[in-house]
Amino acid sequence: MAILWTADTPRTPGRARIALGDGLARTTILTRLYEKGVVERRRQGRGRACCSVQDAPGLTARRVHSGLDRDTGRETVLARFAARLSPDDERIPRDLLAPGER
Repeated sequence: MAILWTADTPRTPGRARIALGDGLARTTILTRLYEKGVVERRRQGRGRACCSVQDAPGLTARRVHSGLDRDTGRETVLARFAARLSPDDERIPRDLLAPGER
């Protein structure tokens, strides 16, 4: 994802290969990211180029939501997550969930 976040323009599989090196199957990686909805494809010449649909914090938030959606104990998961927050991190969601009190 870092190569897509830092790119000025969408990356073709060939440009992704140059950035990643030869050790990875770039087409498979980009296809899997597309299937997960993490990247979008755009027509570029006869092929397609990929770009990210979210920045790094957005992707992290998406992963948290996906984890919550997969677990039946949503309240328990959130409670355990909150219990492990530092005092500074605990303040952030509290402030975000209490609009008008800032």
